[in-house]
Amino acid sequence: MRISRKMEHVHYALELGQTRQQGLADIKLVHNCLPETSTDHIALTTTIGDLTMSSPILINAMTGGAHETENINRELAILARDKGLPMAVGSQMSAIKNSEVASSYEVVRRENPNGIIFANLGSEATTEQALRAVDMIEANALQIHLNVMQELIMPEGDRSFIGMLKRIENIVRHTPVPVIVKEVGFGISRDNAKQLRDIGVQVLDVGGSGGTNFAAIENARRPAALDWLNDWGTPTSMTLIETLSVYPWGSVIASGGITNALEAAKALTLGASAVGMAGAFLKVLRVEGVDALHAYAEELHQGLILIMTALGANSIHDLTRCPVVIVGDTAEWCRARGIDLTSYTERTNQSK
Repeated sequence: MRISRKMEHVHYALELGQTRQQGLADIKLVHNCLPETSTDHIALTTTIGDLTMSSPILINAMTGGAHETENINRELAILARDKGLPMAVGSQMSAIKNSEVASSYEVVRRENPNGIIFANLGSEATTEQALRAVDMIEANALQIHLNVMQELIMPEGDRSFIGMLKRIENIVRHTPVPVIVKEVGFGISRDNAKQLRDIGVQVLDVGGSGGTNFAAIENARRPAALDWLNDWGTPTSMTLIETLSVYPWGSVIASGGITNALEAAKALTLGASAVGMAGAFLKVLRVEGVDALHAYAEELHQGLILIMTALGANSIHDLTRCPVVIVGDTAEWCRARGIDLTSYTERTNQSK
């Protein structure tokens, strides 16, 4: 059953953890010993599509759809409210099919009436279902998640993906809020980014590998595991650079195995305007508790302010003028894919 699967996913996400192979160790920030700024001058405000957010840290889609998950979403919504974080709920299809579990999503808007909240459905959704998901939580945007490999490994998952692009296009045309297409942990290629751009999708969440591994999670649920698929996907650093070769600043969310301020800063410096985090928040909440969760979010903000000060970047957008050296597997990947990295190294953060 879909409802019982929600808590299974939470259980295995915590048990298996994150792979931490998201490629961001290949991203080297160039130190600025003359930053000419102060921590008092740093602003964390950022933009995703038409939305202005007070923080670049997004509590990304995790759960919902079961009575047991309602408290998780409640605590995350309170965190989002208190720290000014945007938040996405997990897939709402279960609530569309069974109204009894709608409260596990609606709790997010009840606890955070003025916050930025993203609805969430899979690419199998119809336009009518998309509108219902948005209305359910008075969402400011709608995430459409892509999880082909997860579905294929999932014992009860989908086996046909015909018509995905057309369904997404119809949702983009008829939904009154911005549509964000996100991967769940296998990455978006440059070619797929172009396809999504051409049908009018304004924002992508790259969802690279290196975080919660849904291939491994579904294999843990299978009677006969397909373990040879556990490494499937493109690491976050690589899929982020691929997507940024197609989409401009303000249109890309980085996610996939990001757990601290330095990793977030690297992704933002590459050109993402927000950073999605899910597994890291879930682990702190479930293992260390609510107080630790709030302290962790504050630590992320203070860490970003510290790094931005050191780089001489007063705003999230200013990070995109800071030079970056890309090495290792990420550099090799980009060279093989014909992506020129010169523009990253030739930036200057020299004070004017």
